[in-house]
Amino acid sequence: MYLKRLKELREDRDFKQEKIATFLGMKQQQYSRYEIGVNEIPFEYVVKLAQFYDVSIDYIAELTDQPKSYLHEKSS
Repeated sequence: MYLKRLKELREDRDFKQEKIATFLGMKQQQYSRYEIGVNEIPFEYVVKLAQFYDVSIDYIAELTDQPKSYLHEKSS
């Protein structure tokens, strides 16, 4: 499930929820509710997080284990 992947991406970079919440323009508590699955994260935030972490949306959705962003393929 994508919630696990979002948490892993954040923790792998040693980011606090507050940093991600600030990036998305919200309070830490709101982001926490997305990350633990209390509220469903809007797709627009998933897109922003994919760009922020430089990974594909498929990677966040756990459809692939290849984190490479498709943006790299377009620029090659």
